[in-house]
Amino acid sequence: MSTPKIAAIICTYNRDYFLKFALDSLLTQDCDDYEIIVVDNGSSDRTSEVVEQRLDDRRLKYVYEPVVGLSVARNTGAKESVAPILAYLDDDAVASPQWLRLLLQAYTQNEQIAIAGGKVTLIWPNNQTPPQWMSESLAGGLGAFDLGDKVAFIDQPNLTPRGVNYSLRRTFLEQVGGFDPNLGRIGKRLLSNEELYMTELALNKGWQVVYLPDALVEHHVSSDRINPNWFLQRSWWQGVSEHYREEIAGRTGLGQISRGSERMVRGLYKAVKYINNPSLRFDNLVYAYGQIGYLSEAIKGMFTL
Repeated sequence: MSTPKIAAIICTYNRDYFLKFALDSLLTQDCDDYEIIVVDNGSSDRTSEVVEQRLDDRRLKYVYEPVVGLSVARNTGAKESVAPILAYLDDDAVASPQWLRLLLQAYTQNEQIAIAGGKVTLIWPNNQTPPQWMSESLAGGLGAFDLGDKVAFIDQPNLTPRGVNYSLRRTFLEQVGGFDPNLGRIGKRLLSNEELYMTELALNKGWQVVYLPDALVEHHVSSDRINPNWFLQRSWWQGVSEHYREEIAGRTGLGQISRGSERMVRGLYKAVKYINNPSLRFDNLVYAYGQIGYLSEAIKGMFTL
């Protein structure tokens, strides 16, 4: 059996229902020489059974990782695979049949690519439509990602591909020491920014990051996320994550208080400005709320120096 050219890695935590759709989409890829790694990150549901039902396919491997944390699980998936290209698919997503083939093709044709990802569309539960208060920006918080229909090279970290549809070259991941375990979701702590930080590192080191629109993935929207409180909570953790990213980059101090306060005031001002537009009003309110998480961590950091 030849060495796989690309690994499809699913890091999963208590999503047995959605996992079966994700796995079946990977088992039917129109790509040769690939492996599938499922990292069970401490699940207590039927996750292991869902994988076992499909283990007759030799491309599939099941790994149990007891230390909870998305970045920890991603690093475990990388260690358990052998392929030079690592493609991460969320456990509640469905990959298009050409997903792995197009990712692999991009890396093969351009050795300067460190990170690549594609378009992400949303699958709403029970044929539900987005609520009035849902802006395009907030839909991005559910995983939606669309930079157009043409291949594009990304030069701004905030435009980085979404983690639901995300791939890296192994040599780059090893160069930066893997995913930072302090970023990325840990249980119910909605930490983030791990992909943004990776893109920042890649660009600083002279690598390229690319968007591949046809490497499409669909992402299921859980009904519990179609809730204003979920977005407020997520934004608060986004602020916490941003503080940590600045901390490891050496950009902490009084400047954070100034930046966070200015952003919070700007968000509140725009929320009032768009008072008659439900989606823009809530979008800016969520943004302002996230700065509270950012400022709370910044102030805490100043008192623990």
